[in-house]
Amino acid sequence: MKGMVLLWSTALIAQARPPPCDQPSDSCSPPTFLQSMVLCSSLGLISVGAGGIRASSMVFGADQLENEDGKENSGVDESYFSWYYTLYMFAMLMGYTCVVYVQDNMGWTAGFAFPSVLMMFGTVSFFLGSPLYVRVQTNTSLFTGLFQVLVASYRNRRFKLPSDATTNIIYYHKNGPAPGFPSHKLRFLNKACIVRDPQKDLIDGRARDPWSLCTIDQVEELKALLSVVPIWSSGMIMFVDLSQNSFPVLQATATNRRITSGFTVPAASLQIITTISTILWVGLKDSVLLPLASRVMGRPVNISTTRRMGIGIFLSSLAMMATAAVESIRRGQAIKDGNSSEHHIISALWLVPQYCLSGLSDGFNDITQSEFYYSELPRSMSSIASNLSGLGFAMGSLLASIVMNMVDSISKAGGHPSWITTDINKGRYDYYYLVLSGLSMANMVIILFVVGLMVL
Repeated sequence: MKGMVLLWSTALIAQARPPPCDQPSDSCSPPTFLQSMVLCSSLGLISVGAGGIRASSMVFGADQLENEDGKENSGVDESYFSWYYTLYMFAMLMGYTCVVYVQDNMGWTAGFAFPSVLMMFGTVSFFLGSPLYVRVQTNTSLFTGLFQVLVASYRNRRFKLPSDATTNIIYYHKNGPAPGFPSHKLRFLNKACIVRDPQKDLIDGRARDPWSLCTIDQVEELKALLSVVPIWSSGMIMFVDLSQNSFPVLQATATNRRITSGFTVPAASLQIITTISTILWVGLKDSVLLPLASRVMGRPVNISTTRRMGIGIFLSSLAMMATAAVESIRRGQAIKDGNSSEHHIISALWLVPQYCLSGLSDGFNDITQSEFYYSELPRSMSSIASNLSGLGFAMGSLLASIVMNMVDSISKAGGHPSWITTDINKGRYDYYYLVLSGLSMANMVIILFVVGLMVL
């Protein structure tokens, strides 16, 4: 909120910004050091605040749906995550439309005032409800515990694990040594929780050195995190497709977007179709489609998280294919007409299928990833579960840049024009999107293989 108010002040207070400059020239006064600091500080505060909210809001909401005994309520399922994401997408839709309209038609002062007031309202509402919130207290650092398991496993690497699970071995639990066995997956990590000599390893039932002896819970937490890494890695390819924001605008610019003689849809606004598709799909799935299917089948019908993620990746590949097909048609028609400058040949309606497929893939995969991590990871790792999807998107954006640079370098080798040149008619964006579609298909095969291993 402070960041938004500070950003608002740069438009509200004349001294907080450089003087007006109608035409670019050398006489335009640059911002002073103080003005630059105010602007950068506001953007920094907004970034830090947004990071804190996005990293905690989802899991904090899930914590509110617990029973009195601390166990997860049945409401913490796909419906919660779906509707959370729907409201998130609806907020984005309002930002793309209402806020942009206010900024374009009423100026930056009103444009920044609108989100600032909304942020104030949200902050006040949050603190008014604070007496009713469920607060989960943590006494130890989760990441420290995970590193302790790795170090303890390495220190005990020479200890040979018995092949028989019934062998008389003592494992260390939170409340001291007790019967019980860790899981058999990633067995080499089990060396971290074996009590070899109680007199040397323990003091009053507690581990003498937590970097040499860890609890079974710590070991299982690390195993759970490592087990979702393959699914998380496959999600990065999905985010490579979702991070393609520049070309759809460039492609839409080269289409006929005129609705009436006096109104043309902005090229960037067409991506709202993706957001609307996601909202409609999530709303219909939970309130109409699944209840209807359950009534027809006579039993509860649900789609597993892994299947939904697979469907999302498949739809993402179809969206890339549709983008490539439409671009091939548009480019061929533009070259056939022999006019590179006036290339509004096809209607913008040709772009609707690819936007809808992209929105559906987002609804299937992106939402489900958060649900999958939350269900697979232990309760103590819920904060990590809520952040893995965002981390995957960040890594996917980085991977998208690498893929684009590789395609650019390879395609223009030997003096050939690049596939992704700034001139949309001279480039071959249809080939580029076929490459992305192929990556998505390969990613789907990988995720099916990984899911098969998880089932085994």
